[in-house]
Amino acid sequence: MATIYYDQDADPSVIKARNVAVIGYGSQGHAHALNLKESGVDVVVGLREGSSSWAEAEQAGLTVMTPARAAGEANVVMLLVPDQHMGDLYKAEIANNLDAGDALFFAHGFNIHFEAIEPPPDVDVVMVAPKGPGHLVRRTYTEASGVPCLLAVHQDATGNAHSLGLSYAWAIGGTRAGVLETTFKEETETDLFGEQVILCGGVSALIKASFDTLVDAGYQAESAYFETLHELKLIVDLLYEGGLSYMRYSVSDTAEYGDYTRGPRIVTDETRAQMKEILAEIQSGKFATEWLAEARKGAPYLLEQRAADRHLPIERVGAELRDMMPFLTPKTPPE
Repeated sequence: MATIYYDQDADPSVIKARNVAVIGYGSQGHAHALNLKESGVDVVVGLREGSSSWAEAEQAGLTVMTPARAAGEANVVMLLVPDQHMGDLYKAEIANNLDAGDALFFAHGFNIHFEAIEPPPDVDVVMVAPKGPGHLVRRTYTEASGVPCLLAVHQDATGNAHSLGLSYAWAIGGTRAGVLETTFKEETETDLFGEQVILCGGVSALIKASFDTLVDAGYQAESAYFETLHELKLIVDLLYEGGLSYMRYSVSDTAEYGDYTRGPRIVTDETRAQMKEILAEIQSGKFATEWLAEARKGAPYLLEQRAADRHLPIERVGAELRDMMPFLTPKTPPE
């Protein structure tokens, strides 16, 4: 059985006795920093000089300084910058500012598991990973709720790493929803697998292929958009609320029969074989090596694909339709 912790299992005084530096002020960074502050924790934000987020963090009432200074003044350092930049940032600004007994925190195990960061042996290394985007971590906290978190200890130099991690999870609202104990290895490998096979890669590929199939067959692009992308949220909400059985209970018998009889023709033995191959690439470190090499080159393939997909017909049609939906506030990513 999995071990799950809640508010009553955490000691808030542990994190309140520490000085925390949150390095980064993006989706997760802003949520962690603000939640920590409002939980009574002494927190500063570490940002590079000239960062566009500097003024934003100060306007939120937070103290901002460079990552090196923030790490030097804190004894808990939470790294919340993109995976591909974290190793270089750590070497340049964090490593020399860690003292024995300090704690190095992560919200994803990538850089520790694949050894892009090798902490000294005299610091605690802990992961507190919210299972949701930063805006949700922040919003649910303000609503007296929270987002479930994962907790893992990679290195327990002080003997207090676990209690410190659980206390940190309390301070960002995680113990209100539940904190699942795991390992850096398990979190990293399952997270990458989920992103690639279903949550991002698999879903995106299915949406694009099913949209193209309908349009190529002569159906209106607008009808295809509603069927292959727009309605997906309705199904995901049902899955989120009650799993596969509740979703199937909620849809029509026709839809449920089609689910059982046609779904396996989409996810075939060949698809499952590819899933196993992708998992093997994650476990071996092949994907991490590939991605970090791509990032060192400036991520040309990533940028090329990002630009190309923004001009897909489903994106154009979707933008036009979302502008007509009064219940939505359409979102457009920056160029």
